[in-house]
Amino acid sequence: MADFIEGKRPVIEALRTHVPLKYILMADNLSQGDGLVRDIQRKAKNLDVPIKKVSKKKLDEISERGSHQGVMAEAAPFNYVNMTTILDAAKKSAEEHGGRALVVVLDHITDAGNLGAIARSAECVGASGIVIPNKRAARVTAATYKSSAGAISHIPVTQVANIVSAIERLKEEDFWVAAATEHASDIIWKSNLKGKIALVMGNEGEGVSRLVLENCDFGVKLPQVGEISSLNVAQASTACMYEWLRQNW
Repeated sequence: MADFIEGKRPVIEALRTHVPLKYILMADNLSQGDGLVRDIQRKAKNLDVPIKKVSKKKLDEISERGSHQGVMAEAAPFNYVNMTTILDAAKKSAEEHGGRALVVVLDHITDAGNLGAIARSAECVGASGIVIPNKRAARVTAATYKSSAGAISHIPVTQVANIVSAIERLKEEDFWVAAATEHASDIIWKSNLKGKIALVMGNEGEGVSRLVLENCDFGVKLPQVGEISSLNVAQASTACMYEWLRQNW
């Protein structure tokens, strides 16, 4: 299914953050005196993104939200990698950084914005890649590019049919698998995250699933002293990833 970005300002933002676009659709009755329209045309020309003139009726037929304002852009499909690519990147990381490597495994995260925020932090700490399921989970969309501030273009992402199988393969490559869960016995500061670690983060509502949790080596949790029950998964991921980096610094 095509991933369309609707509206003048969202399309400008997509061009500004270098979301890969196949083309831009623009209604043939738009005023050329509109500053936003001119901005889109200028940015599209600079990035070699073609603009196709179509009727407003055509845009109405394509639009899912009815908010296109006469402008829509189709994002190009994201270039996912295979698991081997991420493992190769992890091997290189370990060789160059005293044995440290991090792979982030997302157990059915459903919000594309969260995926992007996690990718941003993962890229910042030098993670070797991100593993996501190929069904019932967020995929890389224009929203992911925006929330990752473009970082999603610089970190490998693989889609797998089975998270447990991916975990088993990571173990075969000498990774210790840590699940971020409120059911963990120790806070993350007391856990050993040195070396090659696969960090498993769970779904926004349910957390790490029982079957996945049973296949992890140990659990970690963040200390909390406030009244709120838990952090957003993207915030929690960032805190956990930086604790990994701190221990391996």
